[in-house]
Amino acid sequence: VQLQAFGGGLVQAGGSLRVSCVVSGGTFSRYALGWFRQAPGKEREFVAAISWSGGRIYYADSVKGRFTISRDNAKNTVYLQMNSLKPEDTAVYYCAAGLLTGGLSLQIPRSYDYWGQGTLVTVSS
Repeated sequence: VQLQAFGGGLVQAGGSLRVSCVVSGGTFSRYALGWFRQAPGKEREFVAAISWSGGRIYYADSVKGRFTISRDNAKNTVYLQMNSLKPEDTAVYYCAAGLLTGGLSLQIPRSYDYWGQGTLVTVSS
């Protein structure tokens, strides 16, 4: 299973950006999907996640109301639409996929089996 994230870039504060992640291999419709980010000098943190069915969606408090996660099973792709971006949103954004069996939390990095290489989002003030 391989994940390829893209769509990062430089955007001004208050602007919008959509990052995407294409998953190849495996059965996409069975995977829970998550977005995490890591800023320089900081630990990787949870951003958003969506269950395999799309019925459960979670957001970090810091992005709630501004970011939207979605999935397109026909395209094997998960999206993160980011609006009202702030300089503190600057980070490398990573997508992750996993079966999350045994009641694992969608908000914890170690719950996921596969990771993309990350895409850099820079928000200028």
